[in-house]
Amino acid sequence: MRINVKKSIIITLDIILAVYIILAMTSFNNPDETARVCTKVSINIEDDSANGFLSVNEIKKILQRRHLYPLNKMMSDVNPREIEELLKSSPFVNEVQCYKTQDNNVHISVTQRLPIIRIKNIRGEDYYLDDKGGIMPNSKYTSDLIIATGYINKNYAKSTLSYLAKALMASDLWKNQIVQINVLPDLGIELVPRVGEHVVFMGYLPQHGNRSKREQEITDFVNKKMKRLEKFYKYGLSQAGWNKYPYINIEFDNQIICKKREQ
Repeated sequence: MRINVKKSIIITLDIILAVYIILAMTSFNNPDETARVCTKVSINIEDDSANGFLSVNEIKKILQRRHLYPLNKMMSDVNPREIEELLKSSPFVNEVQCYKTQDNNVHISVTQRLPIIRIKNIRGEDYYLDDKGGIMPNSKYTSDLIIATGYINKNYAKSTLSYLAKALMASDLWKNQIVQINVLPDLGIELVPRVGEHVVFMGYLPQHGNRSKREQEITDFVNKKMKRLEKFYKYGLSQAGWNKYPYINIEFDNQIICKKREQ
């Protein structure tokens, strides 16, 4: 009987010791946040070299205005989810990830929405489209973007014009050469180049009812038209002169129609 009691005592002590070790290790690996202060905030913005509107300083200001910037705060008072929700409310932010580390740092990673074109229509509306076709408010001018003018409503901008912009911006040549898209009343598309005193009429963008098919058709349409224009630039205008024709029509597949400049 005494042996069983001793065994029970030993087993109980072993359990207590094991629990103590686990608690000690947990305490060591997860020190009390109430005694820790945030000593560093790391903010990373993906694609910050692109045409985005966000900077590290702007992210910092957003957090400071709501008293959520973590630096010098107790780690126990830093709420990563609250920081994420605040930053996601910005119209220029796509995704946010925030987390704390054991060395008293707070890491914030932001993926921003990237504008691809600026819209300035005949109604006086002024906004941007991002690479997903979403509307972004006018914040500050980005000089590298193409400007679209004319008869553009928001539905046409999102469902059609955004694909034209993406196709042009995907080419280093046209991203730098085309500075303006003008939409005519009948939705014909004019392009205004940076080099040369002429306007290019490219025709009418495909209007397929299915969104994904429409995007592919517009991309193929633009690539086909601009490849022909590139050849005309290389073998035609380079010989005849960049300012010889004020209006160049590439609507038709089998010909390029050039209007001569009036004397």
